[in-house]
Amino acid sequence: MRYEKDARTPLRSDAQRNRERILEVALTELTRCAATPLSVIAKKAGVGQGTFYRNFPNRESLVLEIYRHEMRQVADSAAELLRSREPERALREWMDHLARFAMTKAGLADAIRQATGSPGSPAKPGHTPLTSAADLLLRANEEAGTIRPGVTAEDFVLAIAGLWQLDPHGDWQAQAARLLDLVMDGLRANAPGRRADDGTGADHRAAGTEEPE
Repeated sequence: MRYEKDARTPLRSDAQRNRERILEVALTELTRCAATPLSVIAKKAGVGQGTFYRNFPNRESLVLEIYRHEMRQVADSAAELLRSREPERALREWMDHLARFAMTKAGLADAIRQATGSPGSPAKPGHTPLTSAADLLLRANEEAGTIRPGVTAEDFVLAIAGLWQLDPHGDWQAQAARLLDLVMDGLRANAPGRRADDGTGADHRAAGTEEPE
């Protein structure tokens, strides 16, 4: 796992290694337990308190840096999927990927909420890579005629926000699949590239709006 600091402030190789080691340990520990003390993370990373706090002056800066990196990884997978799959399949597989991320990183999400004091979705901090990836997939599907026109990335993120409400210790796979099926059905409704009688509701006869004879 490679984390990058601002390119305007390059780190020496040893300083970069220390930073990466802190982040790797923090990801493991905070995913396991959101309340892990920073002193424990520093000790397991093999760095002193001074080194730790030079890189991350508080818990919020640490957890948000981890979260931004992890979200970039998820976001980057959107373009990879589009290169090897049809747009509709790429979108659904990316949604499944996002669901796995939301559940396997649930402890990290708790750490973000604790660090920021925000009761909302953990997708909020640094969500730009996520919305950019969603926009890429939505535009590809809109051009292919596989989803209804006019859906924005912000609409999409709101629609899937329920993923972060699932219990990672319960039967989240089945719940996530049902939620994402509902989202996909909504996106497909009235898509110009789909047949009128494919069950999406585009067929006026199915809706009972045909003209009387």
